[in-house]
Amino acid sequence: MHPISTLELAQWDTPLESTPAAEATLELERGKVLFMPRLAFALSQSESRFLSPDWLEGSAKNVSFDPRTDKIAHTSASAGDRVALAAMMSRFAQQARRLITNVCPHYGDDLSPGLTSFRPVQTSGRMTSPKKDDTRVHIDAFASRPNQGRRILRVFSNVNPRGEPRIWEIGETFDAMADRFAPRIARQAPGSAWLLEKLHITKGRRSAYDHVMLRLHDTAKLDVGYQRATVKTRFEFPAQSTWMVFTDRVMHAALAGQFLLEQTFYLPVAAMLDERYSPLRILEDIYQRQLA
Repeated sequence: MHPISTLELAQWDTPLESTPAAEATLELERGKVLFMPRLAFALSQSESRFLSPDWLEGSAKNVSFDPRTDKIAHTSASAGDRVALAAMMSRFAQQARRLITNVCPHYGDDLSPGLTSFRPVQTSGRMTSPKKDDTRVHIDAFASRPNQGRRILRVFSNVNPRGEPRIWEIGETFDAMADRFAPRIARQAPGSAWLLEKLHITKGRRSAYDHVMLRLHDTAKLDVGYQRATVKTRFEFPAQSTWMVFTDRVMHAALAGQFLLEQTFYLPVAAMLDERYSPLRILEDIYQRQLA
């Protein structure tokens, strides 16, 4: 099964008919990337000035915006530039939400927004630690932000002004990866979740599910033999295209690309069309116990 499914959408606010919407939603839940080659996030002439790494603060690799508070971080922009950059990212967050609710109307008000990210640096050649190396195939799991089983749904848009693609590799299925690595993962140490929360290392309580997902993320990234041998599908997302994917299920790696906008959403497992496809239910089947 090819991991990419194409939707010929050209507008952010075009709703799908009920049957195509249900089909697209199930493809997402089963682990496909929904790719919209004609859906571009248009920057105004004034906003085009932000297509430069110079707007990053210090060693940050992305500018961060919180749609819930309208706060922007990790940028060198000040005064009117800061306001304009925040407005651009806020508009992307709003359009990303409209896109999901039009393609996946079943999710409705159950979607909760996470952070918006603007990534103006080149992915390839960036020096980082193995655990943070996104050129290695991985699922998304956040060390400091436990989600207690909720899905991680992300919308990406390539805004590269030079026509350069965002290059991904997509790995094996979540089921296969979990079957491979889950037996290696020890149980969460008693009291560790409470301690991490009290010390403010995590923003909330790390559930057994969060513990397993983080270990799956780390184990897969650190296994050099696995990274070399696992089957991968290479795909180039062209400039001025958009895609969305459950990154907690799809094994993915970002090999190259510059100038990307990304919006994260969280979705309760109960809001899915078929929660059997959630990592939570798959892992609970493997471990034969409740994880969240």
